[in-house]
Order: sequence, then C-alpha cells, then structure tokens
Amino acid sequence: MNDVVTIDDVREIVKYLPHRYPFLLIDRVLEFNANRSLRGLKNVTANEPIFTGHFPQAPVYPGVLILETMAQASALLAFKSLGGYPPPETLYLLVGIDKARFKQQIVPGDQIIVDVEVIKEKRGIWKFDAKATIAGSLACSAEVMIAKNEIEL
Repeated sequence: MNDVVTIDDVREIVKYLPHRYPFLLIDRVLEFNANRSLRGLKNVTANEPIFTGHFPQAPVYPGVLILETMAQASALLAFKSLGGYPPPETLYLLVGIDKARFKQQIVPGDQIIVDVEVIKEKRGIWKFDAKATIAGSLACSAEVMIAKNEIEL
C-alpha cells in the first residue's frame, strides 16, 4: 500500500511541472498516491489576468483552464509517480480530452479541488479519470491523456 503524501509548498510543485505564472494552475497537493491518484487544489482569485476579458461584467473561469488544471494535476501525478524530479528536457504534453462535461460555473473566490485517478499507463502515455469540484459539487469531469515528450534545450 502506498503512503499518502501532500505538497504544501508551490516551490516543490514547480520542481515537477514546467509551468510558471500565470499558467501554473496547481497551488497545492492535498493527497498523492503513487501510480494511483492525486488530489490538487487551485484557488481562483479575482486578480487573475484571465478575468480582464472573461468576462469583465460577470467573471467566469474558462472551461479550457479547468481542463488545463486537470491536465497539470495529471502530469504532476505521472512525474511524481516515477520518483525523483524530471529532467528539464522531459515534459508531459496534453494529447487528449475525452468525455468532457461542465456542470457548474467557477468564479473568483472558488477553490477548485481536482481529483485525478490513473486509468492506465503504457509506454509513457497515461490516461486519467479527472474531476473538478467546488465545495463538494461537481464542476467538470473528463478523461485526460498525457504523453511523455523529450525536447531539445
């Protein structure tokens, strides 16, 4: 059985993910079970640049960013499950979103809880069941696929 691990410091998260402000969308890891699951947290604030245009009169967190948040949580689960920090030339890229459904709007002040569970992994391609909830209510669900990619630096 795997031990549950948390990451309370964003400085630790950026050791696994290449994303940086304003595109790092995971603030904290609440639970991590290697090769099985991860629960992450994203605080949505009124100060985020996206709200200057989406939509100024009624700010709504974009669905594509909810999906990206789930993809980042998935990549974090994959990288952390492999043990050790990834080298800078290794990325996990989003390669597929299936069965995406949006059930509730997310607005400034909400706290997104993202739960991702491994469905399967084969030759560096991972598939996850992902859910985003707000105060216990489902906001979005999807199957997320990511693939390991080596880049030239």
